[in-house]
Amino acid sequence: MARKKMHLAQFLVHGPTYHSLAMWRHPETAARNYDWTQPELYQHIAQVCERGKFDMVFFADLNYISDTFRNSLEPALRYAAQAPEHDPIPLITSMAAVTSHVGLGATFSVSHHNPFYAARLWATLDHLTKGRAAWNVVTSLNHNQAANYGEERADTDSRYDRAHEFVEVCQKLWQSWDEDAVVMDRENAIFADANKVHRIEHQGEFFKSRGPLNVVRSRHGGPPIIQAGTSPKGMDLAAKYADAIFAIQPRVENAAEYYTAVKGRMEGFGRRPEDCKILFGMQPIIGASEAEAVEKQELHNSLMPLDGGMTILSSHMDFDLSKLDPNEKIAERTEPELQRMHSRFLKPSGESMTVAEVAQRHGEGVSLPQFVGTPEAIVDQMEAYIDVVGGDGFMISPIYCPGAIEEFVDQVVPELQRRGLFRTDYAGTTQRDHLGQYD
Repeated sequence: MARKKMHLAQFLVHGPTYHSLAMWRHPETAARNYDWTQPELYQHIAQVCERGKFDMVFFADLNYISDTFRNSLEPALRYAAQAPEHDPIPLITSMAAVTSHVGLGATFSVSHHNPFYAARLWATLDHLTKGRAAWNVVTSLNHNQAANYGEERADTDSRYDRAHEFVEVCQKLWQSWDEDAVVMDRENAIFADANKVHRIEHQGEFFKSRGPLNVVRSRHGGPPIIQAGTSPKGMDLAAKYADAIFAIQPRVENAAEYYTAVKGRMEGFGRRPEDCKILFGMQPIIGASEAEAVEKQELHNSLMPLDGGMTILSSHMDFDLSKLDPNEKIAERTEPELQRMHSRFLKPSGESMTVAEVAQRHGEGVSLPQFVGTPEAIVDQMEAYIDVVGGDGFMISPIYCPGAIEEFVDQVVPELQRRGLFRTDYAGTTQRDHLGQYD
């Protein structure tokens, strides 16, 4: 019986750290002396991932420096806890210029923005990348980001109600030009048929937009949507609109529950379960032997200061962990900000971890499971995870950069291909082609 083929994406940030706070300090990163502010690094990564036949490279993004931990900016800046973080969207076109197939995803928050601007931006990127750009639709839950825009942080339900309407308006704008609206009749001086360009006249709870968009319709009909919601309304947004989901679930039991919950919602929105691929985050640590891989894991994890983990976890929950005893069982806390990440507070056995234990794991890789071993052992672990969870693939997060991405492409991808678990070539040229290749 043929095994289910996996989809692969590469996690990136336009900054000195990705998921791992140890990454910028790691000797392998330091030895290569790369400049994370410049496009050449990201162009190189895109070319490596295209060589590995990845579905996409994917940029996370935040629009703030967190002061949540100890009510100070100092810890985030000291540990490079997702600070600084440059805008990743300008990198998409530079990466597209040196590649021809790999998808190019980036985060753009719908909070504090207007849908007309977002629709115009992503329609333009859709054209410039020939259908390879993908928009990660997120809402912003940290008070620092809201304050940067002179606003108050909204509650989860309000944020997702607004996000639903935001995407709805964007889709109307992307469709405001008919596919054959541009006629280019030079003899009669008609560039576009005005009867085939339509106002949308949207008036909703959160937005009004007259339209039409001033970007011509692409043959792809707008960019694919990526999402990462875990609340009920977040999962509804993903089930209704997303072509792919990036999910962080350290425990396979919770990953399986999440996978089933999202796929089960899709029919209610008139979609097939296979229309949305769910990619679970993982942090591979590869060695020529098991002992070497474990040694690499221990080195990486030892470079993560506990206060750094406290800082980034506080930021992601928007809750100051300095208020808690580090030895307290965090899963027993009842604050809503903490309960949102409850599944990350448990050991594989189901036992609650302490605040310090969770912060340590979060700083090592925002609680992503670490798959450790030889290339063959890594693939064994990937297979076992998918067998239990039913997931569609993985979002790969490196422990150093450059270097770790190349190791995965050169050592793990060939083993996946040998076992028939991953494509040996692209079947198309767009992001939607790659996500739909195994349907």
